[in-house]
Amino acid sequence: MAILNITYGGVSADYPLDTNLPVSDADVRRIAVEVLRAGGLRGVSFPGVADGAFDHYVVDRFTGARGEARIYLRPKVPFGAAAAR
Repeated sequence: MAILNITYGGVSADYPLDTNLPVSDADVRRIAVEVLRAGGLRGVSFPGVADGAFDHYVVDRFTGARGEARIYLRPKVPFGAAAAR
């Protein structure tokens, strides 16, 4: 099982992904849309979220402290980018 952390609309929450199969970035984005539409995150519901809401989001993958798979779906941030002049 993996934990999917979704950041959207200024909030972030974890969702347990009950799968042992590899999940592509496209699948992660599709799952996140479905979870938000269905209200599957505690205290977070965006029933009108668009199909492409996560098209430009970053998918990061880590191993947690207890060895669990952690997947983070987050907006891109400007850290490390060249400064605008």
